[in-house]
Amino acid sequence: MIDLGHVGLFCTSPGRTDGAALLLVHGWGGDGREWSVHAETLADRFRVIVPDLRGHGRSDVPGTGNTPAAMADDLAALVEALGCGPVVAVGHSMGGQVVNLLAVRHPVLVRSVVALDPAHGAHGAEVRGIPGRLAAYRERGARAAADFVAGAFSDEAPPGLRTAHVRTMLGTPDHVIAQAYAGMYTDSEAVGVRPQSEAYLRRRTQPALTVWTAAQAAAWERSTLHVTGSRVEHWPGVGHYLHEERPENTIRLIREWADTP
Repeated sequence: MIDLGHVGLFCTSPGRTDGAALLLVHGWGGDGREWSVHAETLADRFRVIVPDLRGHGRSDVPGTGNTPAAMADDLAALVEALGCGPVVAVGHSMGGQVVNLLAVRHPVLVRSVVALDPAHGAHGAEVRGIPGRLAAYRERGARAAADFVAGAFSDEAPPGLRTAHVRTMLGTPDHVIAQAYAGMYTDSEAVGVRPQSEAYLRRRTQPALTVWTAAQAAAWERSTLHVTGSRVEHWPGVGHYLHEERPENTIRLIREWADTP
């Protein structure tokens, strides 16, 4: 546990303690264990840092303020405490939003961003469903969120992956589930809905690699790119937890991106 003063974050750093740093950030209702295979493999080449976000895993659980913006500020404090910046910040789902916010809010601490199926760019039916989902998360917390997780995998997902994520989600405090979801989509600082997403992506000055499982989302994000070296990929036929359904592809992607000058 690393005491940042305002919050304590559980963090592991396998392997080397020098060299270029990779920050691997999990998503909503998850924890750093989902990066275990990636961290172990990448640690031979990079300084790998794997935190549990506030309210998740083994980190402190504040009663309020469990939002992506606060999580991004926590990670800035973590990078400064470890003296490992600027980092290549890698995030999945809500973690993808968090690492982009880290890049926008604390640009000197981030060299580049990798976002995997990030929690931004919501539009259309997805946006219309946000009030109902938020009401369910406020009423039923992790039990309602577990229903989303259960349906987020492809038929090719490794055995046990769905069960592991449902279990981790069910272990996340109910108020964290609701606060984090509101922080992604409905709070005043939320950037998950497309107009707000476009505004914050325009403020990102670092190169970014984004991978989407949906072709339409990939096409939309390509239209937002403005920093030289940035790109968007589309991985069809894979579930939302793409980094765990295709770990070898993800490791190769991160390694090649992080090795780019």
